[in-house]
Amino acid sequence: MTKLTETQTIILSAGAQRANNIAMPLPKGLAGAAAKMSVTKMLEHGWLQEVDAPSSRGDPLWRETGDGHGTTLVVTDAGLLAIGIEPVVVKTMTAIHKHAAEPPSPKPPMPRPGTKQAMLISLLQAPEGATMEAMITATCWKPHTLRGAMSGALGKKLGLIVTSAKEGDGARVYRISPGG
Repeated sequence: MTKLTETQTIILSAGAQRANNIAMPLPKGLAGAAAKMSVTKMLEHGWLQEVDAPSSRGDPLWRETGDGHGTTLVVTDAGLLAIGIEPVVVKTMTAIHKHAAEPPSPKPPMPRPGTKQAMLISLLQAPEGATMEAMITATCWKPHTLRGAMSGALGKKLGLIVTSAKEGDGARVYRISPGG
């Protein structure tokens, strides 16, 4: 087995600690011909791999290939083994960190029982629906407040679909559709 230089060990160790095992940026002070020589040797040994990295993604680039694209360097499983790290451990730790960083999925909002909003929902869920006058009487809200509640609180926040239709007597009746 090939013995690692101090520089190679630093590059591989730093890459093993970064997301997706990205080896870039290289250590401070390593640039130009020295950087190219170190990376070339590491590529030959299979410890690093060049992968496409669109510059729009913000990954640090090893070299630019044009058209807004470039390549970055990634520590391979062989590179991890060379510094004594089992690749499975790194992948497991990456998955744990990624899962911990994801926000918990929000609970769907539920109306509190006994509120005017809950009363409005029960009126609209009735098979006969509710007219504007019936909703005004039940909630003591003005028409513009009721329309806002149906559009905003019920429609946008709770995801309910409120429909309206003119009935035979010409009165407009509002209902929560079965799908909503």
